[in-house]
Amino acid sequence: MKYFSYGSNMSHQRLEYRISDFSVIGVFRLDEHDLRFHKISTKDGSGKCDAFFTGKEDDFVLGVLYEIEEKDRVKLGMIEGLGYGYDEKSISVVSDDGLEVKALTYIATNINAAKSPYTWYLKHVLEGAKSANLLT
Repeated sequence: MKYFSYGSNMSHQRLEYRISDFSVIGVFRLDEHDLRFHKISTKDGSGKCDAFFTGKEDDFVLGVLYEIEEKDRVKLGMIEGLGYGYDEKSISVVSDDGLEVKALTYIATNINAAKSPYTWYLKHVLEGAKSANLLT
């Protein structure tokens, strides 16, 4: 199963701690979406990441495409907060060389534009971006 991870779950180390059997396909782009921190956390009320659909062709979210065993789909859903402000969404992502791939991701359903993330959460997002070589 192809899984597109963005935000705090891009970190290979974080995913490895949670799901041991996966492989990294690479960095991909989700077009017509914007990374926002407006998903309301059910635990602390802070802002969490969302790949928000804008419909604007200049907008995109970068993330990591993983191959995950189908048997881990339920566990992945629990990790991603499925049913707790996130829903599964089937998407198409594109690599730098134009390869288009169908994948699963998680999109926020409970949002508030006034929310902002905690510093520790931003740290996870930045660690994920570094892990994916999106930052130096």
